[in-house]
Amino acid sequence: MTPRQDVALVTGTSSGIGLATAVALAGAGLTVVATMRDTSRDALLREAAEQAGVELDVRTLDVTDADASRTVVDGVLADHGSLDVLVNNAGRGAVATLEQLSDAQLQEQLDVNYLAVARMTRLVLPAMRAAGRGRVVTVTSVGGAVGQPFADAYCGAKFAVEGLMQSLAPVVARFGVTVSIVEPGAVASEFTGNVHRADGADGADGAGATTDDPYAGLLAAYLRRTAAAFDAAQSPQAAAAVIVEAVTTTQPRFRWQTSPQAEGFVGLSLRDLDGAGVLGATSTWLT
Repeated sequence: MTPRQDVALVTGTSSGIGLATAVALAGAGLTVVATMRDTSRDALLREAAEQAGVELDVRTLDVTDADASRTVVDGVLADHGSLDVLVNNAGRGAVATLEQLSDAQLQEQLDVNYLAVARMTRLVLPAMRAAGRGRVVTVTSVGGAVGQPFADAYCGAKFAVEGLMQSLAPVVARFGVTVSIVEPGAVASEFTGNVHRADGADGADGAGATTDDPYAGLLAAYLRRTAAAFDAAQSPQAAAAVIVEAVTTTQPRFRWQTSPQAEGFVGLSLRDLDGAGVLGATSTWLT
């Protein structure tokens, strides 16, 4: 009898890390349900799957929609008989300091980057507990460990989701479920084009800042530094390879970084007991 393939649900797969992860997991032998908010944008994913010689089950999912999230999870269980792996990848960035952020913009970051992750994880846990096995892998960011200028809302949501997962991990481990987070640094993807900008210019090209904005000069300096970082960005495929390792390894761990640069940056915060190291480093980004 052929062993049953593990079934993985991956969110946010229309481009970037999510797309590369869905294809790579299928290549590693998993049955992959690849979800995205708008399946009319699935051409890149299907082309990548065809080139890799793998098949994907592509489904529509807006992770901020509670009813849709439940429907997708129930549908995967009904159609495939199990749900063994959840990769929480869907997310959105925001570039703004706190004074520039409305309550609605703060809420949006929490909705996408924190509450949706919590909801999806809660939905898959009953089946995983019943099976006595499962893996939940959440793509956070180096911004989940290191607060960064003009990333107040984004880092706040990513810090929150890392705290959630670190708290959850020892509890669900008693039921055979492994929880991990994956922290990428700069990755060459469409993520930066899907970033809310306080100055009215979506993306990260620096256009749109006004001269009467007291934060304009600081933002411009930050964006120049960010552009340089993305000039040396990691490929989505390289980041996805770490996610696949987190999903498939026989020696799972809680925290993974996707590059030596990400490892060094996260390490700066994790060993920074008084906070001076991080603030000393990130303050230089504004000059």
